[in-house]
Amino acid sequence: MAGFQLGNVVGLMLSPILMSQGGIYGPFVIFGLSGFLWMLVWLSATSSTPDRHPQITKFELEYIMHKQQTSSKDNKQNTTGVIPPFRRLLSKMPTWAVIVGNAMHSWGFFVLLSWMPIYFNSVYHVNLKQAAWFSAVPWSMMAFTGYIAGFWSDLLIRRGTSITLTRKIMQSIGFIGPGIALIGLTTAKRPLIASAWLSLAVGLKSFSHLGFLINLQEIAPEYSGVLHGMCLTAGTLAAIVGTVGAGFFVELLGSFQGFILLTAILYLLSALFYNIYSTGERVNFDATGTHPISYSPVWVICILCSVSYILLFQYFA
Repeated sequence: MAGFQLGNVVGLMLSPILMSQGGIYGPFVIFGLSGFLWMLVWLSATSSTPDRHPQITKFELEYIMHKQQTSSKDNKQNTTGVIPPFRRLLSKMPTWAVIVGNAMHSWGFFVLLSWMPIYFNSVYHVNLKQAAWFSAVPWSMMAFTGYIAGFWSDLLIRRGTSITLTRKIMQSIGFIGPGIALIGLTTAKRPLIASAWLSLAVGLKSFSHLGFLINLQEIAPEYSGVLHGMCLTAGTLAAIVGTVGAGFFVELLGSFQGFILLTAILYLLSALFYNIYSTGERVNFDATGTHPISYSPVWVICILCSVSYILLFQYFA
C-alpha cells in the first residue's frame, strides 16, 4: 500500500510541472503512457504459480507452498460454484462492516486527493504548484505510517491480542483519528497548520488498512475475491458521491468547511459501525440468516448522515 500512496505524491508534484510545460493534457499523456509501460513490466514479471516464476528463491517458494498447504487444510468448504453466493454474503453483518469501512475509506481518500490542492489555493491563496506540495506531504506521511501500522498489528497478534480486537484497534485509529484531525483542519488559519492537520488525518488513515482491508480475507478466505469486488464497488460509488458532492457543496455555499465537517462525522460513524459488527474470525456463510437490510442499522447510519448533511447545509447557508 505504501507504493499506492507514493504514487499520489509523485502525481501531485509532477502534475503542475507537466501542465506548465505541456498544457492541461500533459499529465494525462505522461501518466497514460506510463501505464502502458508498467503493463509490459507486469506481463514479464508475473507467473501462474510460484514454482513457475524464474526469479523466485528456494526459501520464498518453500515458504509460500507451506502457507498454501496450511490454508488448504483449514479451508474445506466447496467453492466451485460459478455464481458467488451474494445473498449469503450480504446476510452477515461482518460483510457490511467491511463494505461500510471501504466506502468511507474511499470517500475520504478521493475527496482529500481531489480537492485539497484547490482547498489550499482557494482558502489560503497559495498557487497551484505550492498547493500541490502542501497536498503531497500528507500522502508521504501515509506511506510511512503504513509500515508502522503493519508492524504494530503483527506485533499485537504475536503477543496474544485477538485478531478481532487488533482489527478494531487499527480501524479505530484509522477512522477516529482522521475524523478528529479534519475537525482540527477547519480551525487552521495558516497553510502550514492546515498541512499538519491534513498530514495527521491522512497518516492515520493508513491504520485502517490493517482493519477493514485485511479483514476481507479473514472473514471469508474462500470468497475474498468476490467480497473484495463488492467492497470496491461500494468504495467507488462512495468516492463518486463524495468527490462530486464536495463540488456541489462548495459551489452552493462557497465553503469547504461544511463538507470537511461532514466527512469527519462520517468517519466517526463508520468507526462505530465497524467496531460493533466486525470480527476477525471466519464467518460461516453457509448458515441461513435474515437479510441484514431488514434489521441492521445501515439505514440508521444513512439517516444520521442525511441529517448531518442537512444541518451543516443550513448552518453554512
